[in-house]
Amino acid sequence: MAIEFVKYHGLGNDFILIDNRHSPEPCLTPEQAVAWCDRHFGIGADGVIFALPGQDGTDYTMRIFNSDGSEPEMCGNGIRCLAKFIADLDNQSEATYRIHTLAGVITPKLNSDGQVTVDMGVPRLLAAEIPTTLTAADAKVVDVPLQVAGRIWQVTCVSMGNPHCITFVEDVAAIPLEEIGPQFEHDSAFPQRINTEFIEVVKPNYLKMRVWERGAGITLACGTGACASLVAGVLNSKSDRRATIELPGGCLEIEWADDQRLYMTGPATRVFSGKV
Repeated sequence: MAIEFVKYHGLGNDFILIDNRHSPEPCLTPEQAVAWCDRHFGIGADGVIFALPGQDGTDYTMRIFNSDGSEPEMCGNGIRCLAKFIADLDNQSEATYRIHTLAGVITPKLNSDGQVTVDMGVPRLLAAEIPTTLTAADAKVVDVPLQVAGRIWQVTCVSMGNPHCITFVEDVAAIPLEEIGPQFEHDSAFPQRINTEFIEVVKPNYLKMRVWERGAGITLACGTGACASLVAGVLNSKSDRRATIELPGGCLEIEWADDQRLYMTGPATRVFSGKV
């Protein structure tokens, strides 16, 4: 059986998109997704995203398998790519969708300039919500010490429906991400593993970020991580509530609005299509 796909990327965070609206279950297994994501023997991607029928009154459902076969709750760059994919299928230049995810209902809006603005919802700040054992379950995890790779890091944890650990550093370029990223991800303080963001504050409205993503490793961008990092910056009095987040793949605009919801704006780019 031939399966058609389209490759998209959001600031270099790349995904294989599949029109799966004919069935409520993904047409690939996690093991097949791993093979498709292989950059030498497959198509190459950070994950495979499936556009499934909506549920509970939503327009569509998003499922995603990471390049290691694990399934995250949501992906910020991925949902922008999904919105652009659906709009392309529907031949729409502007559209707003309500998408069911494992992190709740997310609402992306495709703007006339091609950028996608996503209402990412309200951040979750209590240790039990992340989850982490770094503090009491009903306490926030802000500027808490964590020993990883033989040193103490001051970390702040935020859930955007998926878990994030943020630490502020003087120079993100100097972080040996490939070495210490896996140690953060698999630290016993994070029972569901963790995404880890290293943040350099250039100025309160401009932050530099590098990320190790749970299940994907080093990626060029992470939308939920950018949102979580802005929240951490505000909680630590290091950033404004609206800032540009510079990632290796480009920039995202993030706002933590007065209604406590986070809004992310950035690109989603079609790369190529094919069938397997």
